[in-house]
Amino acid sequence: MSERRMSPEQVAAFCLSLPGAREDYKWGGIRVFSVAGNKMFAVLDLPGAGLMFKVADELFLGYCDRPRVRPAPYLARARWISMLPPYPMGREELTDLLQRSHQLVVRRLPKRLQVGLLAD
Repeated sequence: MSERRMSPEQVAAFCLSLPGAREDYKWGGIRVFSVAGNKMFAVLDLPGAGLMFKVADELFLGYCDRPRVRPAPYLARARWISMLPPYPMGREELTDLLQRSHQLVVRRLPKRLQVGLLAD
């Protein structure tokens, strides 16, 4: 069952389940998931881009070579990727990447803000 695809609502629910995550609507209704107030780790429902999130620098080009995954508009130089639904990866891989995106952002926060947000 790990190959089941996630819907945008399931992606949103997963993002909100991550430690300290919150959701805001910006730029005319775009769903932005962030930690520590304003540090984005995922963006959902951006017209033409769908779901966008950060990946590790060393994985960026590999993901951009995959079908239906492309560099995220405006955020590619920060190593963000984008994909339209139905997302081209199964639930297990997508939730792992979203969690990693969250952790990449958390690790760049000041140490005092990382408390309670880092994965075990």
